[in-house]
Amino acid sequence: MRLVLASASPARLAVLRAAGVEPLVDVSDVDEDAVVAELGEGATPEDTVSALALAKARTVAARVAAAEPDCVVVGADSMLWLDGELVGKPGSVDAARGRWDQMAGRAADLFTGHALVRVTEGAPSREVTGHARTAVAFTEPTTAELEAYLASGEPLAVAGAFTLDGRGGWFVEGIEGDPSNVVGLSLPLTRRLLAEIGIGVDALWAAPAPVPPTVPTSAP
Repeated sequence: MRLVLASASPARLAVLRAAGVEPLVDVSDVDEDAVVAELGEGATPEDTVSALALAKARTVAARVAAAEPDCVVVGADSMLWLDGELVGKPGSVDAARGRWDQMAGRAADLFTGHALVRVTEGAPSREVTGHARTAVAFTEPTTAELEAYLASGEPLAVAGAFTLDGRGGWFVEGIEGDPSNVVGLSLPLTRRLLAEIGIGVDALWAAPAPVPPTVPTSAP
């Protein structure tokens, strides 16, 4: 069974690799703004991230089905719920600085939508969705620390303008919930969703590297 990751996120790829899975990577080209607009203003944070994750997984599943006729595609989307607004990647230094002005010394909720599409005999056959929510408490970086962090470029391309597994981890006081969700892919939730479509996580684990034979040493 092959897993296909419908994301360009190096953090999500690292989570899967550390958990014993070597996925194929196929980045979706979903118009995220269009997906959000279609949901309308009344959409909850859970609805929004789940819809984005499903759009990504569906797009990639349709694209890889011929080449990977028996696989499972996982899509994910993370956003931070901050002051009644769902925010994603800031995209610019000014926007990231504004986010940190809001977040410093406070807590916010990180939502990640997850979607799995099962491909069987060269066609998408089943799909499941879910979301995970983790509370994140932030410290207050000094002005020098924040400016150096912004200059690194890291917070510009990640949800909520911070990471847990990178330089942003210096400014996270604590979390309540699943840490892998904050990195970008909740392993416990993904395992539950896999079970819903009849796949055990052990079916995705890469084969362990063979252990070289022990060469006997001569007695002194």
